[in-house]
Amino acid sequence: MISNSVSEDIATDIALKAENVSVFYGSTLAVKDVFLDIPRNQIVAFIGPSGCGKSTILRCFNRMNDLIPGARVEGRITFHGRDIHDKSIDPVELRRRVGQVFQRPNPFPKSIYENIAFGARINGYQGSMDELVENSLRGAALWDEVKDKLKESGLSLSGGQQQRLCIARAIAIQPEVILMDEPCSALDPISTLKVEELMQQLKESYTIVIVTHNMQQASRVSDMTAFFNAEATESGGKIGYLVEYDKTVNIFQNPAQKSTQEYVTGRFG
Repeated sequence: MISNSVSEDIATDIALKAENVSVFYGSTLAVKDVFLDIPRNQIVAFIGPSGCGKSTILRCFNRMNDLIPGARVEGRITFHGRDIHDKSIDPVELRRRVGQVFQRPNPFPKSIYENIAFGARINGYQGSMDELVENSLRGAALWDEVKDKLKESGLSLSGGQQQRLCIARAIAIQPEVILMDEPCSALDPISTLKVEELMQQLKESYTIVIVTHNMQQASRVSDMTAFFNAEATESGGKIGYLVEYDKTVNIFQNPAQKSTQEYVTGRFG
């Protein structure tokens, strides 16, 4: 195993940090001993075979694992230096600042306008709602496609448009970090390309962490890549662990670990 801290030339400002993080479901260890620094205004990709804990670790960063019965997180996770499990931290507020976009588009059964306005409203937004909706949709590269049908259901949009609507919904509550759990897996290639282009624009204002099974996507969009793998247990289960974390160009062209090389070249996974 190697150090998985970001080198100083990559980032002097770390948005999220995981220190010796392990995740249990009941008494079952799912992921062990993860150390990760997520630099601000970068795109970090999590790659690795199924069952290696990528999504589990992603959910740690906004405490979504709290919502899973029996889940337990050990170790320390900080957001701009503050322990996110400190008793003074409100998990709802944490999830506002560390937003999430899920694998399948999940618009609310409301109008396009209300999909954006709803979260902002319940979070006490006091500004111009029309302006917020427009700016959020523009930020998700969707405004020109929906500006004349804001009263129509968000469910009437195509799959790619729905996913960008969900990204706009996340933007509307003004997060600092956006977690994306395989956001393109249910999309066609053209919609995938639009989301990838959008991510490049968004990183100017947000930190993005994306879980993806698509090696080409990881190499195209991310600045840093974390490769996770899993080891079999005697009971037939798997325990995920972080193998290597480095600049994306190094992970794909000159990885330090043999298993990373084998995975990114398609020899296993």
